[in-house]
Amino acid sequence: AMSKSAVKISSDLLSNPLCEQEPTFLEMVTAFDTAMKRMDSFNQEKVENGSAGGIMEWFSSVFPSLNMAVKRREQTLQDYKRLQSKVEKYEEKERTGPVLAKLHQ
Repeated sequence: AMSKSAVKISSDLLSNPLCEQEPTFLEMVTAFDTAMKRMDSFNQEKVENGSAGGIMEWFSSVFPSLNMAVKRREQTLQDYKRLQSKVEKYEEKERTGPVLAKLHQ
């Protein structure tokens, strides 16, 4: 879907009147359009051949820090949800000294 959107954007840019007025802009947009169409056909081929999972493996191997960032984010999100449920639990309890101290903590 992303590559289809990129192709739509590039074709919309090609139909922009500015392309007729500025040859340099037309050249850049044409190159962009060609690249987006190639990317879309490559993606479609990968999906049709069932090798789209290989793209993710390649991407993860090229950008290992991204994979680690995703894992850290997942862990942080789980921690946040756990602590948020604790806060909600303490907010529902009677407002006594120990409960307020734990809630503040």
